[in-house]
Amino acid sequence: MEYHNPVLLQTSIDYLVNDPDGIYVDVTYGGGGHSRAIMERLRNGRLVAFDQDADAQAQLIDDDRFTFVASNFKNLSRFLKYHQAYPVDGILADLGVSSHQFDTPERGFSYREDGILDMRMNTQSGNSAQDLVNQYDEKALSDMFYRYGELSEGRALARRILKARESQPITTTQQLVDALKPALPRGKENKTLSRIFQAIRIEVNQEMAVLEAFLTQSLDALKEGGRLVVISYHSLEDRMVKNFMRSGNLSGVVEKDFFGNPQTPFKLVTRKAVQPDEEEINQNPRARSAKLRVAEKSTPVRHGNDH
Repeated sequence: MEYHNPVLLQTSIDYLVNDPDGIYVDVTYGGGGHSRAIMERLRNGRLVAFDQDADAQAQLIDDDRFTFVASNFKNLSRFLKYHQAYPVDGILADLGVSSHQFDTPERGFSYREDGILDMRMNTQSGNSAQDLVNQYDEKALSDMFYRYGELSEGRALARRILKARESQPITTTQQLVDALKPALPRGKENKTLSRIFQAIRIEVNQEMAVLEAFLTQSLDALKEGGRLVVISYHSLEDRMVKNFMRSGNLSGVVEKDFFGNPQTPFKLVTRKAVQPDEEEINQNPRARSAKLRVAEKSTPVRHGNDH
């Protein structure tokens, strides 16, 4: 458990696993905490786990019922079909960054530790945080802070970055923090830095686009009665998950049939988000912002003159 302290561990597995002989998916393997708990519930079932972070592969489970996919979970459908594990009985997603990633300074995820400004979940591909911070213009930086950090002072923050990089490229987390300090609201420095780093990380890893692709595919990937269990850590993710579970689409608008009956492919198992109790938060402060939502794929309902 040193790699990552799994949030809402038993609660999420209780909601997820209904059939010990079923097929389950953990799309955010990390250190394997949730996956190991799922495996303990299985009899003849299978588990397919996804993770694009090379560090996760040092923690793999040695079991014939376990399949690991070294890929981003936006490729859910393709790899489940490839491994003949489609459709499935349940899908678990524990979004966000693992404790291991936060606590490894050279990954650059935390403003509290000095390290290379990277933030890529997959260190082998794509632009790093360093690329974004040194190449984006004022508008692109400001928009990123507003959209993904929900920060109204995005323009002032962007100007500080542009000014700092005039003399030299910003290559470390400490250089970025130093550049931003004059624009941080007094008394809210840590909260603002946390949101700035969140915004950059989301942009670097295209996390919202990945979540959209995953949710859209999850609907077809689930059997009727199969469950989707998602743990999110900020309002942008939670809003998207809530809308999707309520309506079956990303807009959150419930479609109706000719007779005005709501057409929702999911039945909500949790009406409100489940959050960790005080004991868990005390043991793992990073659990504080976690919200768990669960939906079950329902059988299509026939209305009116449908035959």
